[in-house]
Amino acid sequence: MKTVDFGSIVQSFFIDYLVLQRGLRTTSVQTYRDVIKLLLCFVADRSRKKVSRLAIGDFSLELTQEFLNHLEQKRGNHIRTRNHRLAVLHSFFEYVARRAPESLSICQQIAAIPPKRAPSPETHFLNREQVTELFRQLPAQGRFAIRDRALLLFLYNTGARVQEVAELKVNQLDLSDQPRVRLHGKGDKWRTCPLWTETVNLLQQLLKLNCPRADQCVFHSTRDKPLTRFGIYKIVRRHCRRLEETDFRGGMHISPHTFRHTAAVHLLESGVEVNVIRGWLGHVKLDTTNRYAEITIKSKEAALRACEPSDLTQSESHPRAVWKDDEKILNWLDSL
Repeated sequence: MKTVDFGSIVQSFFIDYLVLQRGLRTTSVQTYRDVIKLLLCFVADRSRKKVSRLAIGDFSLELTQEFLNHLEQKRGNHIRTRNHRLAVLHSFFEYVARRAPESLSICQQIAAIPPKRAPSPETHFLNREQVTELFRQLPAQGRFAIRDRALLLFLYNTGARVQEVAELKVNQLDLSDQPRVRLHGKGDKWRTCPLWTETVNLLQQLLKLNCPRADQCVFHSTRDKPLTRFGIYKIVRRHCRRLEETDFRGGMHISPHTFRHTAAVHLLESGVEVNVIRGWLGHVKLDTTNRYAEITIKSKEAALRACEPSDLTQSESHPRAVWKDDEKILNWLDSL
């Protein structure tokens, strides 16, 4: 049986498997690329070979474990980052096993490496008063005043991921009587979110200023180019810095994703059903959405009030249990 060239497997993994079969977006493919690039360079260095000379036989369980330790100890990766990169390796070597069955033993060993246990990251969100204060502090004048206000309100209104906002096109907006936006999310999936009247007004003003075509992006930079993820991040950081200093004393880092958490929590506090929120945010699993129920104190306070007894000081609030008056049961318990 002819041995499949390792280079062709790597190329096929990215072009055929990730793009054509799984339909991953460019940013996701780039994440896989970065991990595989780190692995290839690490194995080439340990094997004292050029990357172009690597073969499947150069990989092993021990070397892969050494690579994962290198990510943590030398590159300073957090355990969650290490686990994410391990998931990429699992996917890659499972594909290698299908293309090169003779390497099944090595691939099985690598695919069986378990992730490390790590505490769940703390989820930060803004309360309604903080959101109101943030928008009150936004500049009313200036070249990008409307853009920045529309951007932040859109993040809060839709709970969109930053990449979804960066790639938002004019033709994805429907600003008619029932305003809504179609968001292109992870896994090449689309979802629809309704828009508030104020969000619609700001978007209309922004589009009137920029006059973009239907196939162009909604949010642009100073050079009239589409905002990148990093550009949106910088805008959010600039406008939220004062809020961090006054309300959180530097203890909270507000990012574009904070608005996604904020939208989810506020929807939950408003009584919106969890499954609706899941569809709103584009979560694949309901468990991802359920975690917001764990972090909102208002929901816990409401639950506490619902089960709070009327008066614990009155004797009738503590009725004597029936079994305490039954001598037979008491005698039986004493005999145990």
